[in-house]
Amino acid sequence: MRYQIDLFGVIAPSLLLWLVVAYGLFALLRAGLERTGFYRAIWHRALFDLCVFVCLLGGVVYLSLEFLS
Repeated sequence: MRYQIDLFGVIAPSLLLWLVVAYGLFALLRAGLERTGFYRAIWHRALFDLCVFVCLLGGVVYLSLEFLS
């Protein structure tokens, strides 16, 4: 896995790319959870959202190691 990505001459850590991908997935998932009314059963929504985002980020990084290495 490459640890740095060259974006038009700007060196960025690869984690930045995975954060953007995970945030996009999280935005789609959050919209779906709001539409289904799932958040009514959650006690602390912000903490739940943080945990889901961290799990998505871990999954994206894991899959990038599996498929891009």
